[in-house]
Amino acid sequence: MKNVPYQCGLDAAVDVIDGKWKVLILWALHERPRRFGATRRELPGISEKVLASQLRELEADLIVHREVYEGTAVPRVEYSLTDLGRELHEALAPLGAWGDKRLRMLAELDDATSSLAG
Repeated sequence: MKNVPYQCGLDAAVDVIDGKWKVLILWALHERPRRFGATRRELPGISEKVLASQLRELEADLIVHREVYEGTAVPRVEYSLTDLGRELHEALAPLGAWGDKRLRMLAELDDATSSLAG
């Protein structure tokens, strides 16, 4: 975890989810634990290097738990949200709803503009 002097709680929260992929990783892991490859398939466009880095950062921030299962020839690793990670996912739900509303509004504006131009 980072030891940065934050201005407020929102500043501390945004620090944890800062970057292009972390919120999407939370979304990918919110339903169930996933292996690395399955998580990567949920996020087209992310490289293995970036996914590994982002998962390590989320693990350091106590948002993601990494479980290693040693019982097979090749150890299996699964990633899941911690309780804190599930709370963060729930806290982001209203922001996601706001984003959906904005996308609908932009689509309506685009449709209105297209019909005026056509």
